[in-house]
Amino acid sequence: MEVGTDHHHVRVDDAKICARTIVIATGVAYRRFGVRGIEDLVGAGVYYGAATSAAREMTGKHVVVVGGGNSAGQAAMHLSRFADAVTIAVRRDGLAETMSDYLIREIQANPRITVRGYTEVIDGGGDGHLEWLTLCDNRTRTPERVEAAGLFLLLGAAPTCDWIPAQVARDDHGFLLTGRSVPKELWVDGVPPAFLETSVPGIFAVGDVRSGSMKRVASASGEGASSVPLVHDRLSQLRLADLPPSH
Repeated sequence: MEVGTDHHHVRVDDAKICARTIVIATGVAYRRFGVRGIEDLVGAGVYYGAATSAAREMTGKHVVVVGGGNSAGQAAMHLSRFADAVTIAVRRDGLAETMSDYLIREIQANPRITVRGYTEVIDGGGDGHLEWLTLCDNRTRTPERVEAAGLFLLLGAAPTCDWIPAQVARDDHGFLLTGRSVPKELWVDGVPPAFLETSVPGIFAVGDVRSGSMKRVASASGEGASSVPLVHDRLSQLRLADLPPSH
């Protein structure tokens, strides 16, 4: 993509498309686990993300949640409504560095949830559906095989922004900044960008690729719809700027 003053260019294969406004909705790439035996069972007991629709399938069973952020904590709380036991596996000693205090307190008060620090999942398998996992203490490298009917992987995500020029500001994790999240020194004439507008006028970001978004399908759809009037406003401003001065 090439950024201009009042129009921009996007390259698609061999074509170069000129546009006065662009809405970036490229989403994110979720980090993969990479263990073959486990990857082969994605959708059959192994899930990326909270997979709330699969929670009822875990009724009366043991499940493992990998991740130490709020999304992992929320997934564990939801799964505990159905599963007999939920284990949160984290590489650190615990959750304090990565999870909100209120959620940690809820987890500590839930008798069905156990937090295992310094723990990694290194293997897993089953006959057509997940049946077992191998957990490993990352300090001693001691493995332990446990029965498990569900593995929920909340490993975070990376924005797909490599093709976007550096003029479009990002946060520390590479997500696109919009609205008042854009640093003041990048505001045009001291005016902040519109809510979904990036640091470059006429370029908007919606959904998972946007810094601060809810990272949910419904939220992304809503932001996409909300960007339409902002695009119309931007185009109206450009049309007015193109008009010859009145005499």
